[in-house]
Amino acid sequence: MSAQRSMRRNRAASAASFFLLVSCFTVAGLAQVTKGKQDLETIHGRLAKEVRHELVMLPYYSVFDNLTFRIEGVDGLVLMGQVVKPTLKQDAENVVRDLEGAGKVVNKIEVLPLSPNDDRIRLAAFRAIYSRQGLDRYALSAVPSIHIIVKNGNITLEGVAMNQPDKDLAGIAAKQVSGAFSVTNNLRLESK
Repeated sequence: MSAQRSMRRNRAASAASFFLLVSCFTVAGLAQVTKGKQDLETIHGRLAKEVRHELVMLPYYSVFDNLTFRIEGVDGLVLMGQVVKPTLKQDAENVVRDLEGAGKVVNKIEVLPLSPNDDRIRLAAFRAIYSRQGLDRYALSAVPSIHIIVKNGNITLEGVAMNQPDKDLAGIAAKQVSGAFSVTNNLRLESK
């Protein structure tokens, strides 16, 4: 009987040791996964900041263009938005492709169709929005934060407004543009 008890104790001790060892590896593995996730978030944050900076600094990027992006996986970039000039689409891809940490770049930027009517609506919307008292301060930056996208007579407002009244005021001003078929207000509110 004592041999059986001794074997049971050894098995119990072995099982406890095994459980303790597995627990240590699990905790260490979770810590490593958490650290890896934090490192990835830091890398993504740095890459996002660099991409945003490069896109805003493009020489022909204007209030009539909208460039956005998302990071996929570890280093994949997907460029999105709308531009008036086809060269801006290619320029955007070229500047982000050269960034450190950027891997595969997918360019889904839409080139808006050429249209004298859309050009007229763009200018009218610009005047209506940026000459409006309260919104005129947005025009003071190099690339204003309210972007006016016109496609086939339809206006879409993209970008950032400082507050809800400014967002509403921009939408109201755009709706007063003669010849526009519809207005979609996609302005986001500035986060504090």
